[in-house]
Amino acid sequence: MSDSIDTGKRRFLTAAASVVGGAGAVAVAIPFVSSIAPSAKAEAAGAPVQIDISQLEPGQLLTVEWRGKPVWIFRRTEEVLNTLVTLNDELRDPQSEQTQQPEYAQNETRSIRKEVMVMVGICTHLGCSPTYRPEIAPNDLGANWKGGFFCPCHGSRFDLAGRVYQGVPAPTNLEVPPYHFQGDNVVIVGEDAQGAA
Repeated sequence: MSDSIDTGKRRFLTAAASVVGGAGAVAVAIPFVSSIAPSAKAEAAGAPVQIDISQLEPGQLLTVEWRGKPVWIFRRTEEVLNTLVTLNDELRDPQSEQTQQPEYAQNETRSIRKEVMVMVGICTHLGCSPTYRPEIAPNDLGANWKGGFFCPCHGSRFDLAGRVYQGVPAPTNLEVPPYHFQGDNVVIVGEDAQGAA
């Protein structure tokens, strides 16, 4: 039996064992740390959404998702804008004075730019999603219908500014989310011009 110790071999084995042990610790820690961090889907659910509206034609409705909710972006025609003022007597809150929308949407068109409507597509009664009904005076909605949104769940009606009609179950206008424009053709939904959500 030899009393000599090979210190070089011992250092190599100690270093190799440390590297393998360290790699094992990292391999265990990565999934643990990853499980604590929010998923990309969760991060995206609350993040602002950028929408290019350069191809949105007059009269066309675009639906995007923000925070798990449908958000409608609608390019109104001059005819639609002229119709909005004729409906005031039939609406519950024609000037959007209720505090459910940002200040910049407390007007007759409920928008920053009158030709572009941005709103959450969820009925304020029980949370159904109304259908887009742009046709004028269809048989099922009557001769006075001038286009808008109809909730098939309980019959609530909204005009093309998301303002609720009188005498329907929905208590308030459709919600206008925080939003702003970035240039002429990009809408940022989820934050206003100051960056507040």
